Amino acid sequence: VCIHRVRSCSSIRFIKSKYVCVFDKSALKFSHQQRLFRTSPVSCGQIVQFKLSDIGEGITEVTVKEWYIKEGDSVSQFDSICEVQSDKASVTITSRYDGIIRKLHYSIDDIAFVGKPLVDIEIDASKGVSPEEDVVETPPMSHEEHTHQEIKGHKTLATPAVRRLAMENNIKLSEVVGTGKDNRILKEDILNYLAKQTGAILPPSPKAEIVPPVRKTEAVPTAPKDKARRIPVPVSRPIAFSGKDRTEPVTGFQKAMVKTMSAALKIPHFGYSDEIDLTQLVQLREELKPLAEIRGVKLSFMPFFIKAASLGLLQYPILNASLDENCQNVTYKASHNIGVAMDTEQGLIVPNVKNVQVCSVFDIAVELNRLQSLGSAGQLGTSDLTGGTFTLSNIGTIGGTYAKPVILPPEVAIGALGKIQVLPRFNGKGEVFKAQIMNVSWSADHRIIDGATMARFSNLWKSYLENPASMLLDLK
Repeated sequence: VCIHRVRSCSSIRFIKSKYVCVFDKSALKFSHQQRLFRTSPVSCGQIVQFKLSDIGEGITEVTVKEWYIKEGDSVSQFDSICEVQSDKASVTITSRYDGIIRKLHYSIDDIAFVGKPLVDIEIDASKGVSPEEDVVETPPMSHEEHTHQEIKGHKTLATPAVRRLAMENNIKLSEVVGTGKDNRILKEDILNYLAKQTGAILPPSPKAEIVPPVRKTEAVPTAPKDKARRIPVPVSRPIAFSGKDRTEPVTGFQKAMVKTMSAALKIPHFGYSDEIDLTQLVQLREELKPLAEIRGVKLSFMPFFIKAASLGLLQYPILNASLDENCQNVTYKASHNIGVAMDTEQGLIVPNVKNVQVCSVFDIAVELNRLQSLGSAGQLGTSDLTGGTFTLSNIGTIGGTYAKPVILPPEVAIGALGKIQVLPRFNGKGEVFKAQIMNVSWSADHRIIDGATMARFSNLWKSYLENPASMLLDLK
């Protein structure tokens, strides 16, 4: 114990860390009694309000879908804090600071507003944060968007799902070797690293296993489809009759649909329909399906529809354009970002395949597989849902034949594809044959697109699909 100073007027103070001993002068002289007072350590942390930054695309509010932390948890930079749902996509918010979570400002399914506090984080006071910095946080990252993390000066490329898996298993991403594109760390890399640490034996990756295609002579005959399976089955949900009206706010994708369709009402729609004979395309797809399966990709008809549309847009670029609000300028889009309408549990979403004009049919199939997987899981990123220039909607998957599709602004055209039906048709000799028929319904912005242009585009698109070998002449 060191004596810092002696005050002759009243007392002598002995100072040591966490303790303050106060001695009365008279008591020290006569009775040597002392009283000890322990002082509780005072928190030297600084509370920072972590605010929700601008997500972009004019989004001002989001719905909190899941919290990855709770009050009292310690977080580091780039740790996932929560997942929010905008009217366009699911977004993962990550921490900007190292500290302790002191308060969550929202509960699950609450509406969070851009610029308002999301959580309160207690940080080290020595790492002071200016008021300007409090408003800014790490840019939000979608589930599919690749995110860079600064770990000891080393940039690591990974998705939030992979980072969360690594965090749950106490694995530092800087110690994992990524095998993905641009050394991106995949889920398999985390599992393989974990297996090496624990000695576990993991099954080989499905991509590494190549299964030879089944020969036609060895093909097992499939059982005839039961007609009863085609009968629509009601969704198994508990039905509760409360006898009272229920009012719910319009949120998420429904809110986006309200905004988009309100803008679409300002567009004068022009409709055009036709039927396509897909007999040759059906045969071609059956031959290519086993080859695609070897590569781990499910090949549907949609990649052919999308590629044929792109080839047609090269000849009729006015259909791959946009019109400004004042109807004074037309912008012809260089990229063919063709959207595909998907029916999900969250509602109707329209992700798009980017740069179809430079993609092969297989490339389109790979991207569609990715978008469909993320769409069913509700994990599509903002980049997947924005930037579309032309749209195809496959109503045939549900059972429809004709439709009147509504244009998605700022696009100027959209097509709705019906189901493929086996119907009798006549050939050039007047003979009846069995044909695979699909109906298509087009809608176009009649302010800049006339009926003849839409019909010519449809005829070209139709010729590519009815004679799929002809696409080889125009593929690049």
